Amino acid sequence: MPDALPDTAADDPIVDGLPVIDLPGGATIHRAHLSEIDPVTVYLLAKLRQDVFTLEQHATDADLDGRELEPGTTILWVRTADGEPAAHIRVLTQPDGTLRIGRLAVRKQNRRDGFGGRIMRAALDLTHRIDPEAEVHIDAQAYLEKWYLGMGYETTGPVFMEAGIEHVPMVYRHPR
Repeated sequence: MPDALPDTAADDPIVDGLPVIDLPGGATIHRAHLSEIDPVTVYLLAKLRQDVFTLEQHATDADLDGRELEPGTTILWVRTADGEPAAHIRVLTQPDGTLRIGRLAVRKQNRRDGFGGRIMRAALDLTHRIDPEAEVHIDAQAYLEKWYLGMGYETTGPVFMEAGIEHVPMVYRHPR
């Protein structure tokens, strides 16, 4: 298992030294380890997560848990043409070799722009590059379970409470 950002694919363009995927409307998907992201973007990503998880959803647990600092964590984000992050997600390499995706957040005004699905697909593509045989785990907010099922996830357990919000454990297995 790699413990850092996997090699960039030959078809990933590089902008400011980081891999980028172009989306319609001038939006782009970026990916990097926290140490490779400029401080202003780190601040804006933390603010996006604060706005979604703390202010909107009233999560009861701290959002910043230190996992972004681990060498096996990759952060992905959508930057819109206005330069602001519109979506965020992270991919974690677990000690047991499984992969975990979490902290999917989409800016309120961009929730109908398809960024949630696009960034989740980019995260799944990244997990395939890291290890196509590894299971990909998520703890999905329960109200989004059907959305994740539509992406190919399977529910693996009952609803549970995390941060004061109902979640459901799910797993994705890459097609063979």
